Amino acid sequence: MAAPAEEKYTVEHMLSVHRWTDTLLSFRMSRPAGFRFTPGQFARLGLPSGQGFVWRAYSMVNAVWDDELEFLSIVVPDGEFTSRLSRLSAGDDILLDKRANGFFTLDRFVDGQDLWLLGTGTGLAPYLSILREPSVWSRFDTLTLVHSVRTAAELAYRDEIAALRDHPLWAEHGHKLHYQPVVTRESHPGCLSARLPVLLANGELEQATGRLLTPERARIMICGNPQMVEDTHRQLISMGYRLSRLTAPGQLALENGF
Repeated sequence: MAAPAEEKYTVEHMLSVHRWTDTLLSFRMSRPAGFRFTPGQFARLGLPSGQGFVWRAYSMVNAVWDDELEFLSIVVPDGEFTSRLSRLSAGDDILLDKRANGFFTLDRFVDGQDLWLLGTGTGLAPYLSILREPSVWSRFDTLTLVHSVRTAAELAYRDEIAALRDHPLWAEHGHKLHYQPVVTRESHPGCLSARLPVLLANGELEQATGRLLTPERARIMICGNPQMVEDTHRQLISMGYRLSRLTAPGQLALENGF
C-alpha cells in the first residue's frame, strides 16, 4: 500500500505497550492536537518498510477527549506490519495519517432502545471508544457488549470494561451495561462457549444476558474477523434484521476487524 503524501501524516511517538498475550498487544501513542475522530472510526498507522512505508488501519480504543491514542492489535508471525509493531517500545516513531476514517459509528442508527456490540478478537477496540462517549449512555436503555475470543487470556480490557459502569460522566446510567465474554476453545467460568451466530440462533445469548433481541428495539454492531461478520450478519437477516444504510435506516452495522 502506498504511503500518503508527506503532508497527510504526522510522525508520532510510542508511549507504552501492553502485552496481553504473545500474539495480542495494545499500545498508546502521542496524539497531535488537530487529530479528530468519531467513536468507532479508525486511523491509518505507518511504519518503515524497505524504501517506503507499510500502512494498516486500526480502530481507536480511547475516548475522543483523550490526550493520547490507544490501539489493540494482534501480532501476525512474520506479518509485514505487526512484526515490526511488536518490536516497538516507548520513544519509537510511528506515523499517523492526519484524517480518521470509517462509518462504523452510531450515526448509522436513527432510533432504537437497546444497543448490542458484538465483536471477536480486536473487534473489541471500536466498542471501547463508543462506550467512552457520554451520549451513548443516555441515548440507549440498555448496552450489551459481547466479546468472543479463542482463549480466556485474550479477554482484554476486562477491568477497564468493569470500571466503565462507575465512570463519573455517566455513573447514573452505569447499570445499563452488560458485558458477556465468550471463549470458544476452552471452558471458563462466566463465559459462553459457542460462536456468535450459534448463540444468536439458539437463544443462548439472550438467556445469558437476560435481554431480548427484537428488530423493533435492538440496534446491533458487528465487528471482527470477516467470517464471523458474514455468518452473524446472515443469521440476523434470517431473524428479521436489515443492514442500516443512509437511504434506508435499519438495525445492523458491520465492520471487518483483524
